[in-house]
Amino acid sequence: MSDAHTRNVERQIEWYGEPLGDRFGRLLARTSLSQAQLAGVLGLSAPMLSQLMSGHRSKISSPAVLSRLLSLEAMVGDAAWDTLPPDEQSRRLDDVRAAERSTLNLEVQPARPQPTGDPVTAIQEVLRAVASAAELEGAARLLESEYPDLAEALRVLGTGRTPDARAFYARLTG
Repeated sequence: MSDAHTRNVERQIEWYGEPLGDRFGRLLARTSLSQAQLAGVLGLSAPMLSQLMSGHRSKISSPAVLSRLLSLEAMVGDAAWDTLPPDEQSRRLDDVRAAERSTLNLEVQPARPQPTGDPVTAIQEVLRAVASAAELEGAARLLESEYPDLAEALRVLGTGRTPDARAFYARLTG
């Protein structure tokens, strides 16, 4: 590895927590997209994605691309992703592709209206926006011995199936 390549990978680890090649690689494996297709979902050119993956470039310069990356990671990190029919997976990838980052409020603006009035869906969306399923499960393990009810809430509401989350919520509030 050249000094520039090593420096780029070190910067990626500092800025993004790990090399972008690892992050993009997980997305490619979970979505079965090609690199060119993933680049299209994220709003990058295929050569730029390749340069970021290989460490020839260090930085995602567009806030919108970074926002879509985080959204996509949260979406496919959910265990339910594997149970979705291919057409629903495709629709959700299209939603990520269409999302834009606002420079005023720094939030992802969805391409379609989000469901309202369902507290379980709202809780799931919040938890899944801030952490992956693996991170929520890790937090639940850390909490298990001291705060078992909170650990169960993280597991059921954060990583569980929506029907199970609704039953859990109804048990708590009913």
